[in-house]
Amino acid sequence: MFNTEWIFSHHGELLFAREFTTRTHTERGIPLEWSARDLTSAHQAPWDINVNTNCAQLETTNTSGPRFERYIGIDYSGAETPMSSLKGLRVYMATTHTDAIEVQPPPSPRKYWTRQGVAHWLLQTLSEPIPTIVGIDHGFSFPLQYFQYHQIPPDWDIFLRDFQYHWPTDGQYIYVDFVRDGSAGSGALRTGHPKWRRITEQRCRAKSVFHFDAQGSVAKSTHSGLPWLLFLRQKLGQLHFWPFDGFCAAAGSSVVAEAYPALYKHCFTPNPDMTGDQQDAWAIACWLKQSDNDGKLQIAMQAPLDMETRLMAEIEGWILGVA
Repeated sequence: MFNTEWIFSHHGELLFAREFTTRTHTERGIPLEWSARDLTSAHQAPWDINVNTNCAQLETTNTSGPRFERYIGIDYSGAETPMSSLKGLRVYMATTHTDAIEVQPPPSPRKYWTRQGVAHWLLQTLSEPIPTIVGIDHGFSFPLQYFQYHQIPPDWDIFLRDFQYHWPTDGQYIYVDFVRDGSAGSGALRTGHPKWRRITEQRCRAKSVFHFDAQGSVAKSTHSGLPWLLFLRQKLGQLHFWPFDGFCAAAGSSVVAEAYPALYKHCFTPNPDMTGDQQDAWAIACWLKQSDNDGKLQIAMQAPLDMETRLMAEIEGWILGVA
């Protein structure tokens, strides 16, 4: 199959253009390779772009009431395997009428959540007809340089499938480091440079999703969490992944977004008995609820960005709350 992807700035400057052919695995439907030809230097003519801005008018206060009924904050962990009980993996949930409290994993010999357990709990929870927003503390996509270097079309669904094929970190016994050292998967074919940062990371001074083995890095969390986003996307077709499905979500729908606790923690005073991971998950849930009540969440989801940055965000993703 032959396709062309065009991404232009609002000034008509071509940012990213690529012709590509795809060959699809006949059993799993996974794009295995792309034969791409960069067209950026060959096409510089202006191009009209239609961007969906049909959303409710932004207000500094919420006059129509909260948009959601449940608010879930997840502080993620990329340690060990998807089946491992992880002390650093924490889940908090608030509702319209209750403050954020910790959600404990189902009764089992494991004391803490596993990544697989969280994914299946989200599947069950988000299948319920209750408008819910989930903030997860790991990257949802990679910088544009990654797409260009590996000749991947700027399409989030293709990106997720391609990533999971090379980084099968949802496998039962797979550590992220197993893929990094070549003993599992084919991660060497899909790597990035620690200096590559998404625009949203540059704005809030967050580390790169490729910056492994550093304090405060989300590289392992991201590389272990992306396959579970694909899992949810395949199971819940109606679930809105922000901003890849648009900056505006349909009324009554549930939303999953990338969160960054450092943006929200200063707004709240946590229980001193909480661990740092608990504080992070709690702060995400608290901020989602508070900002939905005062109308700021609507503004954050609108992400008042210039046209060029909005187009990039639909490829690279965006951290909720970054201006």
